[in-house]
Amino acid sequence: MKDYPLIADHGLIGDLQTAALVSTDGSIDWFCAPRFDSPSVFGALLDHENGGHLRIRPSYGIFETKQLYFPDTAILITRFLTEAGVGEVIDFMPATSSTHATQNHRIVRLLRCVRGRMTFDLDIAPRFDYGRKPHQWHVTEHGGVCTSEGSTLTFHIVREPDDARLVEPRVDDTGDLQVSFTLEAGQLRGLMLETAADGPPREIRVAEARQLLDDTAAFWRNWLAQSTYTGRWREMLQRSAITLKLMTYAPSGGLVAAPTAALPEQIGGERNWDYRYTWIRDASFSIYALLRMGFTEEAAAFSGWMRDRVQEKAGGAGGPLNIMYRVDGSSDLTEETLEHWEGYRGSRPVHIGNGAAGQLQLDIYGEALDSMYFGDQRGLTMGHQGWLAVRDLLDWLTDNWDQPEEGIWETRGGRKDFTYGRVMCWTAFDRAIRLATTRSRPAPLDRWIAARDAIYEQVMARGFDPERRAFVQQYGSKVLDSSLLRMPTVGFVAPQDPQWLSTLRAMDSELVTDSLVYRYNPEASPDGLRGSEGTFSLCTFMYVNALGKAGRIEEARLTFEKMLTYANHLGLYSEEIALTGEQIGNFPQAFTHLALIDAAMTLDAQLDRTQRP
Repeated sequence: MKDYPLIADHGLIGDLQTAALVSTDGSIDWFCAPRFDSPSVFGALLDHENGGHLRIRPSYGIFETKQLYFPDTAILITRFLTEAGVGEVIDFMPATSSTHATQNHRIVRLLRCVRGRMTFDLDIAPRFDYGRKPHQWHVTEHGGVCTSEGSTLTFHIVREPDDARLVEPRVDDTGDLQVSFTLEAGQLRGLMLETAADGPPREIRVAEARQLLDDTAAFWRNWLAQSTYTGRWREMLQRSAITLKLMTYAPSGGLVAAPTAALPEQIGGERNWDYRYTWIRDASFSIYALLRMGFTEEAAAFSGWMRDRVQEKAGGAGGPLNIMYRVDGSSDLTEETLEHWEGYRGSRPVHIGNGAAGQLQLDIYGEALDSMYFGDQRGLTMGHQGWLAVRDLLDWLTDNWDQPEEGIWETRGGRKDFTYGRVMCWTAFDRAIRLATTRSRPAPLDRWIAARDAIYEQVMARGFDPERRAFVQQYGSKVLDSSLLRMPTVGFVAPQDPQWLSTLRAMDSELVTDSLVYRYNPEASPDGLRGSEGTFSLCTFMYVNALGKAGRIEEARLTFEKMLTYANHLGLYSEEIALTGEQIGNFPQAFTHLALIDAAMTLDAQLDRTQRP
């Protein structure tokens, strides 16, 4: 499957409403418009023949590539090194309005010859609606317009009037647009691709393109200047923060779990899910992580998104909250399979939508309340209507916490009594009680306290296996589960409680492999799906946190430093790491970057305490 670049061989650009993946060979092979969760325009990442792409590469046959971000920005530079010269592709998307959703999005690809002479070959091959709709090009002297059942994609050429013969767009036999740019050292030209443009293709002067570049760089640098983090891993955390911002749908404040769909958890396997939605769990973690870094505006936006979901109570069989929503807050996530696509390196089926949306996952109530409480402590105080909605949510949870569920990992093997779900229900009641008492809010405290205490007693009696000397995945089992690494973080157990320390030792021997951490063992706890999976990057950062809190600080730091080596060349992480060290799963994954921020900041504080004279 040589036609598929590695998942890690990509960078991310975006405009706060959608995003694109750019491979190290100069190809945009994933782009959905007008939103993250819209049908794809370029989807070669999931089918190299039928998915579509926007490819730029030197016409010179042999070249080396390097890729980096322009410092402190989301502007991506891909460098091509050949014997004839050195060239660069500078990719970015100018930020759109932060308050209004728009159909109009721009991808700018500037071409620069740094040394010698270089010819760049450009191939624009859109495939609208996941390759299901035909298209037609209309070429002009300034570019072209591609139309497909009401959708338009406009190609503008960046050039000067006196070099009009520099490029000559042409449509090939397959219906794709071909262009070549021949540049001398020092020249800058390129293109802008625009969805839902107001007019026909136009000639964009180089000065205008440079201004767009400067404005985009200023936007990102001004935004990043809000960060208050000055710890040991500043560069990594800032890159994670930019990545999270890129995955935020600004009109609603929702954070997508990843901008991609159906990238496999096992190459050739069936664990291929659509992550272009906003999970309650991820939004909760984002409030916590970004407030700690000083990004209060983003945390407030996520908090507002969460408040809206709590107040509307649009959930179904899973309670007043769904586990995930579309970026605009709607809940239609019907799952379907793209039978005409082969999947990344043959990994079928290709799923879009997400059938797990209607599952009962009780932990989301604890994560929601934990983030609300954390925000309240730092100035994001909820109003009266918000409190009434929280009270209604807790009333439902009082009557429904003691039942089987699907759990945090969205298993499809039936409902079970998951220990983590119960722990997070305890967290929901604990935080609601604290909010009620510290803010003097009216609440049925006797009922909430009784429920909180009953959950605690139940988990201690049924969630801890005396023979294994460990908290286990579900009542009556002996399976370990790394989601329980959060038990000391939420305060359910003390981080050096003997029962917790023995649990951590059990995880060391069973779930940890050379510092990397599995979610659980699917063979010991069947989850209704075939195949295996890699280690979960999220879980490894949670493990760092747990090690540090347990006093194993040197181990925590070494594990953290090892995990940093698994990032790609740009500091980005997918969902999982294969046994070979290859990144697999959807990319980049928000939850992993959130956990990285949390682990680094916790570890920083612990190292500061131990190294203080």
